[in-house]
Amino acid sequence: LLTFLFWVFTKDASFALERSVTVLIIACPHALGLAVPLVVAISTALSARNGLLIRKRLALESARTLDWVLFDKTGTLTKGEHGVTDIWTTQGYSKDDILRLTANLEQNSEHIVGKGIVKKAQEKQLSIGKITDFSALPGLGVRGTLEDSKTYVATSRRYIEENKLTVPGALEDHIKQAAKDGKTEVYLIRDDSVVGALALADVLREESKPTIAALKSLGIKTAMITGDSEDVAAYVAKQLGLERYFAEVRPEDKATKVKQLQAKGKSVAMVGDGVNDAPALTQADIGIAIGAGTDVAIKSADIILVKSDPRDVVKVIKLSKATYNKMTQNLVWATGYNVVAIPLAAGVLYKAGIVLAPAVGAILMSVSTIIVALNAQLLRRTQL
Repeated sequence: LLTFLFWVFTKDASFALERSVTVLIIACPHALGLAVPLVVAISTALSARNGLLIRKRLALESARTLDWVLFDKTGTLTKGEHGVTDIWTTQGYSKDDILRLTANLEQNSEHIVGKGIVKKAQEKQLSIGKITDFSALPGLGVRGTLEDSKTYVATSRRYIEENKLTVPGALEDHIKQAAKDGKTEVYLIRDDSVVGALALADVLREESKPTIAALKSLGIKTAMITGDSEDVAAYVAKQLGLERYFAEVRPEDKATKVKQLQAKGKSVAMVGDGVNDAPALTQADIGIAIGAGTDVAIKSADIILVKSDPRDVVKVIKLSKATYNKMTQNLVWATGYNVVAIPLAAGVLYKAGIVLAPAVGAILMSVSTIIVALNAQLLRRTQL
């Protein structure tokens, strides 16, 4: 309208109409309208092709600004295939007794450690009896009454320390060595007396160490959060080259660790697979679940790693950065094109003999749209 009014009073109506039409053609927002949506569509397709299920789009877009990535240990950095390697007993109990009683307590457990104990008992064809008065001890273990009407607890070192229980000397020596070897220990307690213990070994994922190294190269700090003992956590952290670890952390305290980093102004991602990780996944700026994890963890996450490969965390960050760069490039081009082309279409250089015809304006508009589309397509070449 301003273009038409200016030229109708300074030249003639025909020229004014021509300038106005050219401005309308040039200003057609095709390029600007495609600048972001087309990149988003290609980014979504690229994420699916790489085994990344994006449940919340904003999570992917904010991944480029991450300061910390926190990992759960069991099932995330490790394969979560715990196998019983050692069984120790006190007087009056055989190794099969300890395994059978502990398996009885863990028979309904969803935790990987509990499943490993039950599997070992089944392999040895030990009878798994009924359990009554069962109760879960979050972050500690399980309690229940077994066939001898005695109450047993299958638990971690933390329970021993919190309740100031005594571990027999011979048993303690074996357990300390197992912990130094990176094994997870489970104690069997009856009437506040430790009657036996088991050690289970997990296998580190081959992909975990390269993942940590890749995140470091991107300038992102890493840490591990686990309910395991200090010795086990230290062993795993050393093997993977982790900068920091938090050991003997209760499920509800995992979210607190995330909050502590966020309180310092840090952007935090949490990667986990279990029920215990759900609060932390929800609290984190970006919750990332392992595809083979529990339903609760998956429902709490913003992004799901379908292949259950921790290296895909790096892919999320790289894709986020590449997507943002393409969006920025397209917006700069589309905006810059309008800033330059609209004044030309309006006739700002008329006195210099430069006037854009409507047909030329249509060509420029089409070329601008094509450039934006082609630039967005280049996102497909991103090496994740």
